[in-house]
Amino acid sequence: MSANQMPLPAFAVFGNRHNDVDRAGGCAFLVEELSDLRVMIVEDQAILAMELELVLNDLGCDVIGSAMDQAGALAVADRERPALALVDVNLLDGVTGPLIAQRLVADYGTTVVFLTANPEQIPEGFAGALGAVCKPFDAQTIKAVVAFAEQFILHRTVGQPPRRFRLAPWLTTPPADLAPHSG
Repeated sequence: MSANQMPLPAFAVFGNRHNDVDRAGGCAFLVEELSDLRVMIVEDQAILAMELELVLNDLGCDVIGSAMDQAGALAVADRERPALALVDVNLLDGVTGPLIAQRLVADYGTTVVFLTANPEQIPEGFAGALGAVCKPFDAQTIKAVVAFAEQFILHRTVGQPPRRFRLAPWLTTPPADLAPHSG
């Protein structure tokens, strides 16, 4: 693929092992089960964390743990090595989501997506995160974002972002020596 080609925006979207097509946010997504995607949830609102876990389980993802603060998140990550982390920015211990994202990316190679009601609290470089979704969000948005993240994890390619997903600026101009997930 040449440098100016973008991958086709057919990042697996969800169902249970059949090839339905979903129109999440105007993009076509191929449906497939994400059975071996290891996902961690970092969210201090217990009800929202449980709802996210239900959506992820419906997708066939392996939810490896949940945390409500930085210490809990890093303990889960150290023990479980997540491929993807859905991280709130403002947690029980303050605005520690960006610090968690930096550590997950640097120490474990985890792909991070911020989930936040306060997008202004996301640092300029997104702390290495793939992007952000503003709260409130629905299950379909989470499904599309997880599929988008899986495409990035598996192929290190980025196509058309799902609706309500704000792509991190480092992905639009990734200097080879500075991009957090290069290599």
